[in-house]
Amino acid sequence: MSEQPGRPASVALLGPAEVRDLAAMLDLTPTKKLGQNFVIDANTVRKIVRAARVEAGDVVVEIGPGLGSLTFGLLEAGAAVVAVEIDRRLAAQLPLTAAQLAPEASLTVVHDDALRVLELPSEPSRLVANLPYNVSVPVLLHFLEHFPSIRSGVVMVQAEVGHRLAAAPGSKVYGSPSVKAAWYGDWRIAGQVSRQVFWPVPNVDSVLVGFDRVGSGLDSEELRVRTFEIVDAAFGQRRKMLRQALSTVLGDSQEATRILTAAGVDPMARGEQLTVHDFLAVARATS
Repeated sequence: MSEQPGRPASVALLGPAEVRDLAAMLDLTPTKKLGQNFVIDANTVRKIVRAARVEAGDVVVEIGPGLGSLTFGLLEAGAAVVAVEIDRRLAAQLPLTAAQLAPEASLTVVHDDALRVLELPSEPSRLVANLPYNVSVPVLLHFLEHFPSIRSGVVMVQAEVGHRLAAAPGSKVYGSPSVKAAWYGDWRIAGQVSRQVFWPVPNVDSVLVGFDRVGSGLDSEELRVRTFEIVDAAFGQRRKMLRQALSTVLGDSQEATRILTAAGVDPMARGEQLTVHDFLAVARATS
């Protein structure tokens, strides 16, 4: 696919019959291990593309394109797509399918594990993906850490995971993923997704989560690593007060109290009450 992006392309989207035919041709049985639930509804695909505000000329990275349901929706919008796929058969088949359904579109397939990718053939400005339920948060954080060119995006994830990512301090579902995601930007629930648009039908609900990167991250890589270490400790014992929960990473309870006080954080608070800026303040107070 060598045509330049910049205009909506003439693209055919996959429906239920096409998805099943491709899977049968590849002798592919969707596996839970790889979180393979393929979208079979074109309206849902276009809903995701609209929610992600994809425009002609955008460079979009897609993680786990599978058989290409979402890929072709992105190409239809005129984006250049860099698709990262771990499954060898799927990575080999996607360009062949694109040659038939989107012959003028710009598609590059990278056969690799999304958790290990450190370099892409072009710099993406958006991330749009139907993320496997079992690795959705680690994959998302990996790409935000290593590809600062990504300014915004929308991911489809398990509803429970999506609400955690978008949760605010004080919420019952606010936790480590919420804080780590907030390091990179602002998050929101961008829509609900029916189970019936997938094949096979999953036994969990899904949501769309949108994000916009704020700046280039809150601070240095060294402080990010330290902040995330403190976040993990706080939520590893979330029922304990911070002076106790953080004693494992800040010293004993007395030293933790001193550092928290210096950071302007109540030592008797709990992790779920702190913003990402509070956790960063604690990390700075330890340096």
